[in-house]
Amino acid sequence: MAGNTDFDLYRPSEEHDELRKVVRQLAEEKIAPHAAAVDEEARFPQEALDALVATDLHAVHVPEEYGGAGADALATVIVIEEVARVCVSSSLIPAVNKLGSLPVILSGSEELKKKYMGPLAKGDAMFSYCLSEPDAGSDAAGMKTRAVRDGDFWVLNGVKRWITNAGVSEYYTVMAVTDPEKRSKGISAFVVEKGDEGVSFGAPEKKLGIKGSPTREVYLDNVRIPADRMIGAEGTGFATAMKTLDHTRITIAAQALGVAQGALDYAKGYVQERKQFGKPIGDFQGVQFMLADMAMKIEAARQLTYAAAAKSERGDADLTFQGAAAKCFASDVAMEVTTDAVQLLGGYGYTRDYPVERMMRDAKITQIYEGTNQVQRIVMARNLPK
Repeated sequence: MAGNTDFDLYRPSEEHDELRKVVRQLAEEKIAPHAAAVDEEARFPQEALDALVATDLHAVHVPEEYGGAGADALATVIVIEEVARVCVSSSLIPAVNKLGSLPVILSGSEELKKKYMGPLAKGDAMFSYCLSEPDAGSDAAGMKTRAVRDGDFWVLNGVKRWITNAGVSEYYTVMAVTDPEKRSKGISAFVVEKGDEGVSFGAPEKKLGIKGSPTREVYLDNVRIPADRMIGAEGTGFATAMKTLDHTRITIAAQALGVAQGALDYAKGYVQERKQFGKPIGDFQGVQFMLADMAMKIEAARQLTYAAAAKSERGDADLTFQGAAAKCFASDVAMEVTTDAVQLLGGYGYTRDYPVERMMRDAKITQIYEGTNQVQRIVMARNLPK
């Protein structure tokens, strides 16, 4: 059959394959050696940030006109996937930089883009995303953070919770209510800077996994910002937030894909070295079947994630469904595969001397953040392909 098929549109190109080699080498040489310590000490992976910035891989999605690499959605997925393969905490650097800045790219004025994308592209600043609140998680439209107009300024008050890289990032996309009567259509988006008076942060959350990525509350106490820091028109913030998630859920799928691949790679090596009953346990059919199932699920997740990345790049009408499907499926696979990897290592897999228990703990969050997988199924059901 002649002509392009949908498959041609998301198959990685030679450039994508070369990018993968570069990122994998960087991840293995500069990031992997620190992954266990980052987890054990629950500290920010500064070595990873330095390595990613030095190679312009910290925010590859930023368009070229603002000083970025202008990478497409699939290239961004590959970067996140390969970093997550060795350290999920570190993969949140490129992932959250995209999450935090995409509202500005999608809906911001040209002035906002020029002001904030340049420092992000250079590695001088990171960007976080402030949507969730103590009483507004899955029901994000129920947020209480308020923004009140005061002349040429907006004054923000409220609390944001579960904010990834809070305290490290310089810039924050903040969703706040500007018209309480309109619910989701009364929410607007703003850029808040770390140095703005009235911005402060809570203590880092003590988490099961991704311990190297600080998660904190962000407190907004009479934060007064210029009116031109609003992203898009008043009342469009929630729509921008949801449109952003359509694209960035695919980066969570990439994280899940990466950690699953890392767990499989480690388990494959282990079962060839570990001997019982006089031969490697990898020779036993029961173990081979486990590895085959793990690899099969990962490949299915990869195909779904890459297809969703292509749809993100094209802005296809079914992106909402595909992004939710990729995130949901890949994260469920990540949890299954990392759990199986721990099983394959037996007692050793349950100890911190081996990386698979960290991978299993890190994988769990991919089923929860940027919309729980229960919410993803709601999103899919409401956006079934026609």
